Amino acid sequence: MMEGLGKSLQGKSAALERMAEVLVTGEQLRLCLHEGKVIKDRRHHLRTYPNCFVAKELIDWLIEHKEAPDRATAIRIMQKLLDQSIIHHVCDEHMEFKDMKLFYRFRIDDGTFPMDNEAKVFMRGQRIYEKLMSTDNGPMQTRHEGGRDYDRTLVASEFVDWLLQEGEVATREEAEQLGQRLLEHGILQHVTNQSPFVDGQLLFQFRMNFRRRRRLMELLTDRCPSIPENHDSPFCLRRQNPNIGSNSFQSVSPSKEVKMVSAVRRSSMTSGCSTNGFYGSSPVLSSSPPVMCNPKSVLKKKVTPEELLSPGGAYVKKTFTIVGDAVGWGFVVRGCKPCHIQAVDPGGPAAAAGMKVCQFVISVNGLNVLALDYRTVSKLILTGPRTVVMEVMEEKEADH
Repeated sequence: MMEGLGKSLQGKSAALERMAEVLVTGEQLRLCLHEGKVIKDRRHHLRTYPNCFVAKELIDWLIEHKEAPDRATAIRIMQKLLDQSIIHHVCDEHMEFKDMKLFYRFRIDDGTFPMDNEAKVFMRGQRIYEKLMSTDNGPMQTRHEGGRDYDRTLVASEFVDWLLQEGEVATREEAEQLGQRLLEHGILQHVTNQSPFVDGQLLFQFRMNFRRRRRLMELLTDRCPSIPENHDSPFCLRRQNPNIGSNSFQSVSPSKEVKMVSAVRRSSMTSGCSTNGFYGSSPVLSSSPPVMCNPKSVLKKKVTPEELLSPGGAYVKKTFTIVGDAVGWGFVVRGCKPCHIQAVDPGGPAAAAGMKVCQFVISVNGLNVLALDYRTVSKLILTGPRTVVMEVMEEKEADH
């Protein structure tokens, strides 16, 4: 049973750990660019853009500092950071990183970084790690256990004492919950992967060395799921197999009709040991019917952005705030310039917010997406916060 628990935790944390690696790598690059004055306030057309860098100059810098062997690879590296919402074009006009004199900025420098639950845990874990590394004779040490030496290890009860002493938590129960969150996100681990975090004499280890100098080329060796390349297939923003901690999402083949069944909601992987509120105490199956996602477009005719926005026209604007659950957001986007809603899971968050098929997507989190294709819109949602604010246009009801 304990062996199964260790495998379960490892499976859950793998994708989250990869996300953390991207965040840490991006932050290390940001600090280097600030130090090297590559990031600075810049002026263009009588306007000042604070804390930004020029794409072409940055590519020169990456090659000069041997972070990329050529310009094409440098572009791929920076596109990875853009796709993960680490950086963005200062006016959000370019969803691709281009080798041009365009201004880009790290989102953390302008306060637009999407601080969802996962990102908050990573940031907190990094801060705690740095404090522990800067503490003389602190609780994090190299220890011997089962005939092996383990670096960056902590006795759980001593770690709880330290968290209380440093004011990171108010109670031992809160400290235990924090330890379990760090464990589930791949930041901490039991030295033999056989126990959840509990306030006792068990030995835990920082799985992530936040101070390790990461090479940017590592960003290109990940196994993260990508957006389907086929322009004809809709993309479903519903997490696939959430009960095993997968960060993948299910796409729909253009040649098949696929049943989209509401999956298991977030559940405890530790048989009730998790008490942080991030997981429920037991799996809960959705009773909603399956969604039939037809690869054929649901639109009766092609609509242009001009028709949608025409004053007094046939379309009316609506705004939805959709809070993603453990499975996803529950809708399919398809099409290009503009995208439209192809299918909605009747048991998902989108349906609860009022979303319907045949609505056209106008903006995502304040960014106009009328000129974008469904893959780019999908990336915006997937790499953004769990709460998505969407503006759509739908056809007015006919007067009777």
